[in-house]
Amino acid sequence: MYIPSAFRVEDASKLTAFIQSHSFATLVSHDGSAPFASHLPVLFHPNAGGGEVLAIFHGPHSYISPSWYQTEIAVPTWNYATVHAYGVPTVIGEHERVVSLLRETVSAYESSFERPWPGNLPDEYRDKMMQNIVAFEIPISRIEGKFKLGQNRSAADTQGVFEALSRSEDADSRALAKMMLAECNVRATA
Repeated sequence: MYIPSAFRVEDASKLTAFIQSHSFATLVSHDGSAPFASHLPVLFHPNAGGGEVLAIFHGPHSYISPSWYQTEIAVPTWNYATVHAYGVPTVIGEHERVVSLLRETVSAYESSFERPWPGNLPDEYRDKMMQNIVAFEIPISRIEGKFKLGQNRSAADTQGVFEALSRSEDADSRALAKMMLAECNVRATA
């Protein structure tokens, strides 16, 4: 992905937090004749280590109107945050490792619920459902992050974008504004 220096994120803790917050990834592989995309939940273990695949983690995004800038001559753009992780996948074939991974996945996604589903299933039913799952791990060989939040604009333009996104009824726009509070030199207004 092309990443101008103003938008490059190299801080490993920020990249890790982003992946954990936006863990439904687009996995791009190649079947020998064409690219192939799969959309799936991913658990990220930062200390874990065929053909290389690309996992794309999408964050909030929004159209940016030039009418939000103080600068008079400007064009529309799109602001967004994304992380790309590359590596060579390995299929996990051992039954107990797959069962353990599924328990971990359910636990991770259920943990924020008031009444988490305990995941208790009859072994026969669970094993039948597991026949439709290919579990794998991807030791990350390269990771890159791009948070395009208007860092290349003037302070007044960035503040104007932040204020417009903050007032939006669109959830992604408001999430992008929240990221701008953490990543850009903007201030919340009443």
